[in-house]
Amino acid sequence: MRDQFQFLGIKTPERTTLFKQFVRAQGLPELNGLPSVLLSLWALPQREFQYVGCDLLERFRKQLIPDLLPTVEQLITTQSWWDTVDNLAIHTVGEIYQRYPEAGRAAIEAWRCSDNMWLRRTTLLFQLMYKTATDEGLLFALIQDNAASKEFFLQKAIGWALREYSKTNAQAVQEFVATHSLAPLSRREALKWLQTRI
Repeated sequence: MRDQFQFLGIKTPERTTLFKQFVRAQGLPELNGLPSVLLSLWALPQREFQYVGCDLLERFRKQLIPDLLPTVEQLITTQSWWDTVDNLAIHTVGEIYQRYPEAGRAAIEAWRCSDNMWLRRTTLLFQLMYKTATDEGLLFALIQDNAASKEFFLQKAIGWALREYSKTNAQAVQEFVATHSLAPLSRREALKWLQTRI
């Protein structure tokens, strides 16, 4: 974490247990109250509170609606680091996009041109678990949007997205890597899984 955040020192298993105990005792907030709870958690300095926010969103996974996207954008761009951003991208934005593609697409289109690197990383990773449901054309277009960036977290995300998709469509990834200019880090990460299959 490069000493960017304060920590209470609560390890993940203990945090998970405490969260479950709290939910059993207090219940979950109403869906319409979720944004204020999340923003309150993100306003606290200790990192474990943001992890609890991600855990809370996971509890609401099947109830997530497009109205939450402005809040999610705030979370992505506040106290930003890969640990929370990737969780929000894959599990929250990814879920909303699959269930509400029109609203999801509007958010991705807005974020793909953002000056905020973490929003752009989100556009690269939100389809990470989609497998055969991946919109390949969109994935490749988003990668091209960011391929020239010297930002480590974007180069890494490009490689990760391609590597994961190579498990579904190896040929498409091989052809894309062979015909497009990618940073060495992105290229190396993209082909890592495929090279283990040789």
